[in-house]
Amino acid sequence: MINWLKNIGPGTLVTAAFIGPGTVTMCTKAGVAFGYDLLWALALSIFACVVLQEMAARLGIVTQQGLSAVLRSQIKNPILKGVMTFILISAIFIGNAAYEAGNISGGVLGLSSIVSDPYLHVSDYKINYLSLIIGLIAFVILLIGKYKVVERILIVLVIFMSFAFILTAVLTQPNILEVMAGFIPDFSSDKTWTIIGLIGTTVVPYNLFLHASLVSEKWKSTDDLLAAKKDTQIAIILGGIISMAIIIAAASVQTQEINNAADLALSLEPLFGNAAKHVLALGLFAAGITSAITAPLAAAYVVKGCFGWQGDLSSTKFRAVWMIVLCIGILFSTIGFKSIEIITFAQIANGLLLPIVACFLLWAMNQKSLLAEHTNSLRQNIFGFFIVFIALGLGAKSIWKVIATFL
Repeated sequence: MINWLKNIGPGTLVTAAFIGPGTVTMCTKAGVAFGYDLLWALALSIFACVVLQEMAARLGIVTQQGLSAVLRSQIKNPILKGVMTFILISAIFIGNAAYEAGNISGGVLGLSSIVSDPYLHVSDYKINYLSLIIGLIAFVILLIGKYKVVERILIVLVIFMSFAFILTAVLTQPNILEVMAGFIPDFSSDKTWTIIGLIGTTVVPYNLFLHASLVSEKWKSTDDLLAAKKDTQIAIILGGIISMAIIIAAASVQTQEINNAADLALSLEPLFGNAAKHVLALGLFAAGITSAITAPLAAAYVVKGCFGWQGDLSSTKFRAVWMIVLCIGILFSTIGFKSIEIITFAQIANGLLLPIVACFLLWAMNQKSLLAEHTNSLRQNIFGFFIVFIALGLGAKSIWKVIATFL
């Protein structure tokens, strides 16, 4: 147990990253609309996430580089390298800056369920002071610049988040047999987009970059590969359990008028009392703040790798990147501004990036010049190609969603 606690870390940060307001909202909608029926889709997405994140972790430990740095070193053609750098910066840096407001706003939504008036009224303007508080907490944690400190804080937040969402699910007293039936695959056409959405909120490209960089901060030897694998599996499965708990809690609500977890928290109050509302609200707050920390961190790692910068979390350039991302998120969340153009551009870039990164990762994991004896096995390649097809579908869906808005 002591050795396991010592080795836990990077995988938990990945869980902290993907269990954000987007995942919470998607799981809430899935539970309200379809009850327990899509638990199997979530289990599939967790499997895909474990497979890809284990590859990213193995690549990071063996090469001692982040994924963007490996990408930069392996692409020799200057034009292709420039195009790839542009897509990475667009999708991860600009994309995370656009979505950071959503991460902070997600944390605010949680607290808003138990705080009556979260606004400061200045003349004719309203400023959401909860956004400032969440942004300040994220800023201080990142400013510390010590990987182990950031890791420990996020581990505590993930444990708290796990407790909150799982306890909420238990409070709803679900029928165990009906829950088990939810793991039987159902490909009904009315569920297709929700299935894709559940996979898309779990298997995200920036987590692959974040994970490869984080493991190289924590582990320096291939002797640690087994510890990293266990860390990845345990942490992401825990993330899956959290997501399933949200679906289970949402399935207990007998209404379709719920769009996010804050609505779910309020709707549970008449049924299960103040305890459920407060616990779920605090869980959403934890989900928002963990993603508000990891999104700027991932953007900084990607930019660092793309440009070959040296230094750790406390380096000036590294800090400048995450500060820009975080400050944009705080500003947009505080004033309630939504930049549709930026988010639209980020969606297109992410739609392109996910299948490209999945393909590149699979290619890299078969290069003996990079990984020697630690290349993929046949089974890992089969699983990997299966996930690439999923990534292609998600990418096409993301791009089509954006194009459809202009038709």
